[in-house]
Amino acid sequence: MFEEELRAQLAQARNDLAAARADGDLDGVQASQGRISGLLRLAASHGIALEHTVEEERGEA
Repeated sequence: MFEEELRAQLAQARNDLAAARADGDLDGVQASQGRISGLLRLAASHGIALEHTVEEERGEA
């Protein structure tokens, strides 16, 4: 259940990032990048492997 929720939240954060980029919303881009990075750290701390890029891990996606 926890892993499913993390995956759903990561998918939503990626969608939010794409929308912010499309809208030219720099604050939204930055917030979404931070959210993605935070979710990846949370998953890793619980031993959950989620596919991601190095940029996402760094908060630079």
